[in-house]
Amino acid sequence: MTNFAGWDMPVEYSGITAEHLAVRTAAGLFDVSHMGEIEVAGKNALAAMQLVACNDVGKLKLGQAQYSALLTPAGTFVDDIVVYRLGPNHFMVVANAANVATDHAWITEQVKALGDVAVVDSSSRYALIAVQGPAALETLQPLTGADLAGVPYYGFTYGEVASARALISRTGYTGEDGFEIFVPPNTADRVWQALLDAGSSAGVVPCGLGARDTLRLEAGMRLCGQDIDGTTTPVEAGLGWIVGWQKTAAFVGSDRVRAQKAEGPARKLVGFELRDRGIARHGYTVMSGGAPVGVVTSGTQTPFLKKAIGMAYVPAVLAAVGSAFDVDIRGKATPAVVVPLPFYKRPHA
Repeated sequence: MTNFAGWDMPVEYSGITAEHLAVRTAAGLFDVSHMGEIEVAGKNALAAMQLVACNDVGKLKLGQAQYSALLTPAGTFVDDIVVYRLGPNHFMVVANAANVATDHAWITEQVKALGDVAVVDSSSRYALIAVQGPAALETLQPLTGADLAGVPYYGFTYGEVASARALISRTGYTGEDGFEIFVPPNTADRVWQALLDAGSSAGVVPCGLGARDTLRLEAGMRLCGQDIDGTTTPVEAGLGWIVGWQKTAAFVGSDRVRAQKAEGPARKLVGFELRDRGIARHGYTVMSGGAPVGVVTSGTQTPFLKKAIGMAYVPAVLAAVGSAFDVDIRGKATPAVVVPLPFYKRPHA
């Protein structure tokens, strides 16, 4: 167990490698109740969300979710978020655990001039359980009357799971198909146990933070506070696809990200593989021609791909696939090569 943003969280249950492989081949169960939920509602809720979220929230229909971000006026990250459209004038923002209070205060400050809009931290109303992997659907479906096969990726529906009222979202942070289930906290233990029991024959196992991190890295998903933060922009992070470039109204940070897109960023986040033995860790220096040129943001030896991979910010001239550089691993210049992101894509039937 470890302290994570004020929560006592499991790093692992049966071992990071075993849990990682279970998610890739069967399914894993994650308690992600540390994530925060902020609700935005009122006559001007859509205008508020269009102002604070960089993606185009206006494209969301009821029952749809969207990956997005809160940006500073400089175009850098306050947080990356998922926005759910619960009603015509009612949205839910799922925020990273360490940023819930910051995000709530940020949104509230930005939208205060808009009038009829309420911003409420409703995190205490929700526990959040994720079941992820090829066996996720068959594990969850017997526990609910909701038609899960009919829920599209980044869609959600309502129903009961193990007799607990739930919002069931086809989302996740592992690169696999799966669901995130929002339930009242006093029902979470029952839902968790029911999912473990339902998935026992399929090989479903409980998973901790360690496997969650190696899975998301294999899938090329950015981690807020490491790969993206208050010094980096969506353009630099390779997340231009979460920016609503066609939005007519300005959003916080829009001038800066539009200018940077037009100019081209001086640095870019890339995926890389090490060519020699070693593991590139967060904070390690990227070298080119013997000089420091960048920094590793995430790195690991992946249990499934069995490669030493990582992500790093490098000068734009080194960002093309096939480009070579070195990573300083405890004083040793270890060669690396830029590869496409994501490192892993799940097979589709």
